Amino acid sequence: MADVFDKNKRSDIMRQVKSNNNKSTELRLISVFQRYHITGWRRNYKVKGHPDFVFLKEKIAIFVDGCFWHGHDCRNTRPADNQDYWQKKRERNMRRDRETTALFETRGWRVIRIWECEFKAKNREILLEKLSPLLAEQAGSGEPQRAEGQTPLPPSNSAIE
Repeated sequence: MADVFDKNKRSDIMRQVKSNNNKSTELRLISVFQRYHITGWRRNYKVKGHPDFVFLKEKIAIFVDGCFWHGHDCRNTRPADNQDYWQKKRERNMRRDRETTALFETRGWRVIRIWECEFKAKNREILLEKLSPLLAEQAGSGEPQRAEGQTPLPPSNSAIE
């Protein structure tokens, strides 16, 4: 199917897409942080690599990646038009992600990469496992934690589908 917009109009639309305050990723993770009383995080921290969240004390950088843009094959969807362009775009993003992860790790930081699809209810345990270093840290500080048998994440109308 051909694009309904001409090349210049599509370029204008895409230029307006912002990379922060994304409701399907970053804002959902904030809801998870609040639910589990995970504190100490900062957003928009000015550091090369631009993690979505940093925990300075723990030296943890969190990147919340959209599945399509960063090459996760959970959906197995590919645009029919401009396939070569989109494949190269995803490959560039994945290469940059690997380089950024290596940069942080050489500085002694732990990098956590969370995929957009991990906010779905069926993947909640994967998300919690990735956040386990932060949950353990909060447990040591006297903050409330999830009790055995407690629903791991909020109902579908908040942080998880």
